[in-house]
Amino acid sequence: MDRQLRKEFEEELWHVAECCFEPDVFKHELTKRLIAYVQASYGDDLEYLWRRSPESAVVRRRDSRKWYAVFLMVPRLKLGGDSGEPVEVLNLRLDPCELERYVDGVSRFPAYHMNKKSWVSLCLDGSVPFEELAERLDASYRLALK
Repeated sequence: MDRQLRKEFEEELWHVAECCFEPDVFKHELTKRLIAYVQASYGDDLEYLWRRSPESAVVRRRDSRKWYAVFLMVPRLKLGGDSGEPVEVLNLRLDPCELERYVDGVSRFPAYHMNKKSWVSLCLDGSVPFEELAERLDASYRLALK
C-alpha cells in the first residue's frame, strides 16, 4: 500500500473512532465521579484533542472556550514521586495568590505540562477528597471566564 493511501486510510479510521466510540481512559472511581460532576454541573464533555496523547482530555467553558480542567494520566515521577507508576491527575486553574500555600508536593503539585503560576495538578488517587476537588473545579470554571 502506498504511503499516501495508507495515511488517508489511517485518517479515516481515526475519524470513525472519534465519532463512534467513547474513550474509556480513566478508571479510578473518583475520576469518573468528577467527570459526571462536570457534565451535570456545566453540561461540558471531555475533549480528547491529541492523538499522540489519548490519555489526556480537556474540559472547556462553552462561552469563553477556555479550558478549566485537564484530566490526564502521568507517571508519578513527573510529579516528583518515586515511581513510574501512572496516576490519574486533574489539572485546574488556581488563583496565583493561593498556589504557594496550596501545593504540598504529596497530592497537590505545580501543574504538570501547564503554566505552573496559574494551574495546579491534583492526584485522583483518593488523597484529595471529592468535595475539595469539586470546589476547586468550580473555582477553575469561574477563573476561565476571565
